[in-house]
Amino acid sequence: MSDCNGNGNGNGNDTLARLAEVIESRRGQDPDKSYVARLFSKGTDAILKKVGEEATEVVMAAKDGDRPKLVGEVADLWFHTMVALAAFDLKPADVLAELERREGLSGLEEFAVRKLRAREIDAQGEGT
Repeated sequence: MSDCNGNGNGNGNDTLARLAEVIESRRGQDPDKSYVARLFSKGTDAILKKVGEEATEVVMAAKDGDRPKLVGEVADLWFHTMVALAAFDLKPADVLAELERREGLSGLEEFAVRKLRAREIDAQGEGT
């Protein structure tokens, strides 16, 4: 059984790192023998479409109040999101670092910081 930090058979971060390694190892394999290889062979648009489909399934399971199905659909979403990260040469550690950076900020503070950064970027673009 997992605790509130996602720790069960080991650290949740380790699980994500191991899964990322598996995804990366299957990237170049035969698409007829590996689901991950098949996703990569179809390109980024197909991977992103799958992420969208899984996100929709998460919403539907949540609206139905089906807790076991919700857990399964979130697992599918996380998996396909990790495939998308790999397609952009990113790892779960990149996302975890961003979450750690945000830790302790309120959602409203974080939103304000992102909005300010977007304005700064826009202003830099106008100056060139």
